[in-house]
Amino acid sequence: MKQLLNTIVANDTLHSKWLNALSFMENTGARKISACENPYEVTFLQLKHATEEHRHAYYLKKQIKKLSVPFPERYDTASLLAPIQTQQYLQRLDIFCVRYLKETLQLSGASLRFAAYLLVTYAIEVRADLLYPIYQEVLETHSSKVMVKSIIAEEQGHLEEMIIQLEAFTPDWEKHAEVILHYEQQLSLAWLEAITNEIA
Repeated sequence: MKQLLNTIVANDTLHSKWLNALSFMENTGARKISACENPYEVTFLQLKHATEEHRHAYYLKKQIKKLSVPFPERYDTASLLAPIQTQQYLQRLDIFCVRYLKETLQLSGASLRFAAYLLVTYAIEVRADLLYPIYQEVLETHSSKVMVKSIIAEEQGHLEEMIIQLEAFTPDWEKHAEVILHYEQQLSLAWLEAITNEIA
């Protein structure tokens, strides 16, 4: 991961596409959180989390302005690293989680959407807690103007909040989370492999 990020950060064009990919994923996450809400029963934490994910998407996009490249207004495929894997990442994780919850816990409707939100978001926060600190370290090594320190602090808070919600949802949440984490790890490896192949 660190070696790959060193290659990306050293090249403004690649770095721009990387930032845009991260921004796309944060924005997709925010939209998925909002999509699973009951408009009259949305919790404070859901509202807070969706707001912060949208802000992360905006912040990461804005960081591209610090690079010596044309600014990508949109998330078109030419402005993303590994565009297919980037665009399908959260969608595939969400679909897997929904199917798992239907088969394992026989959930449906609003209960299914909320449970999927909890587990998918948890898996993404675990990934963010691994990725962003390494990325920040590489940025500092390169004396980059780009920074993600503010995101790191908020993502750590999100992870703690998701654990609290999962504990309230079911006492054996860790068993279910382990299944989702395993699948997310496969998606993450495939995404990083696609990026590596693209920039090789």
